[in-house]
Amino acid sequence: MESQLVWKEEYNIGVDIIDKEHKRLFKIINKLFAFGEEEKKSQWACQEGIKFFKDHAMQHFGEEERYMMSVNYEGLKTHRQIHQGFRKKTLPALEEELEKNNYSPEAVRHFLGVCAGWLIGHTLTEDRAITGEGLSKWVDLLPEEELEAMKKVIVQLIFDMFQLESHVISDTYSGEKFGKGVYYRLVYSRKDQEEECEIFLVFEEKLLINTVGKVMGIETNKLDAMLLNAARYTARQFVGRVREHLPDSELYEVKEENLLTYEQFREMYEKERLQVSLLLDTGAGYFAYCAIAPHLLQNGIGTPIGAENNAMAEIEEYLTRREEEAVPKKKVLIVDDSMTIRQSMKNLLEEDYEVAMASSGVEALRCVILDKPDLLLLDYEMPVCDGKQVLEMIRSENSLSDISVIFLTGRTDPDTVRRVIALRPDGYLAKYLKPAEIKKKIDDYFEKKV
Repeated sequence: MESQLVWKEEYNIGVDIIDKEHKRLFKIINKLFAFGEEEKKSQWACQEGIKFFKDHAMQHFGEEERYMMSVNYEGLKTHRQIHQGFRKKTLPALEEELEKNNYSPEAVRHFLGVCAGWLIGHTLTEDRAITGEGLSKWVDLLPEEELEAMKKVIVQLIFDMFQLESHVISDTYSGEKFGKGVYYRLVYSRKDQEEECEIFLVFEEKLLINTVGKVMGIETNKLDAMLLNAARYTARQFVGRVREHLPDSELYEVKEENLLTYEQFREMYEKERLQVSLLLDTGAGYFAYCAIAPHLLQNGIGTPIGAENNAMAEIEEYLTRREEEAVPKKKVLIVDDSMTIRQSMKNLLEEDYEVAMASSGVEALRCVILDKPDLLLLDYEMPVCDGKQVLEMIRSENSLSDISVIFLTGRTDPDTVRRVIALRPDGYLAKYLKPAEIKKKIDDYFEKKV
């Protein structure tokens, strides 16, 4: 596998005690990468290495939190909450996967990839925010105790209403697309003040079919107007029951209701900081519950559902648009650590393809699992989890091994080309090509695949 994390100057945040510990954690993960290459040592090495990594990470978290206290860092509570999430949820889930798969090479690579990605991502965002050089993404999350209470309420309601045993798989859902989704928005306003709050519910389409559809006795594998309208009432009931557990809920009333496309949801999502952003696996499909700070819906964003006598017509219109959008477009995932390249590629392709973007190898793996693309345009050179590692992980999973992968590279010298070709991707593209040439090569690739 020959995977190694290379420490770069940009990872230093300027606090000696923290930077030293980060370097030490990098070394531990690199040793695990090395041991993972030796099949006979892999299981033993990972068992011992994981224990050492956990112990060292917990020690580091404690030291980091003590430093934040010493400088009166305002984001301490949120930072500590993220540490706790990694310790109590992410690591146990990874360990469970390793045990279930008897420390298989695939499970080992997944463990190392997630730990490496979490470590570098946390270093470049949350840790950098300690020194004022960056901004935490999750500064407005609910306090830990309140968030835990909210999770318990939602999990219990999913069981009460749908008889599904669900579990939270992310406390900080970042708005990734999972399968074919329905994006539903409710705006509540306070009767005695000019104050609003917004709730987003994201349903994987099959979840609605498997729950609301079955209750109605509908035997179909697709949404229709009747099912979506019933799902709308169910969603309102669900949110209402969640809000019963919140203070002053009786002072709020529904002001607006919308069905959104994914692009509309994502646009609003990225503009706001969230107080709650949970992603759950119900066993019958994914479900996300998000609450954001008040803001006004921009003109042209969303599909307002008006008076009851017009609701069905508006739902029919929404479904018609979904059908038009659902004319099978090939799905392309663009993975590059340059925002400029990601956006320019998206602008180039989005008219003819369904385009998603990821800024790192770890984020790419999550996107691939949640919404399998037809083509992965993958940056060959990225920090931490590079294109080679992403390709190896994808090819190691039977369910993902048929995804086409074309490397994006900024260099086409003979040595680079030989290294790229040796990995046996489906092709490679030079980033410096003219946009029309890139578009033509991708169009031609799909035409040959037909």
